[in-house]
Amino acid sequence: MAQGSLPWLFFGVSGRVGRVAYFLAGLFLAIIQAFLLYRFTLVPEGTSASQFWALLFSAAVLVSIWSNVALGIKRLHDFDKPGLLAISLFIPIV
Repeated sequence: MAQGSLPWLFFGVSGRVGRVAYFLAGLFLAIIQAFLLYRFTLVPEGTSASQFWALLFSAAVLVSIWSNVALGIKRLHDFDKPGLLAISLFIPIV
């Protein structure tokens, strides 16, 4: 993946990312999730459309988790910290 490309930004773990790119990428992921959740709430419960939007939302959440970890690792690299500290994203107390 070429550094500076969208796949690198959301899925790559090498390199650095600045504050603005980190914020905008996180905002983009949140908007995608909010849209899918909104669409899910519009369809009647128990229909095939409901299952489709639920599945799409679940897939987006899984992709978003990885993307947030990758963004966190790159942001930690920007602070000259090891990317392994991104595990602290999963510890609520920290």
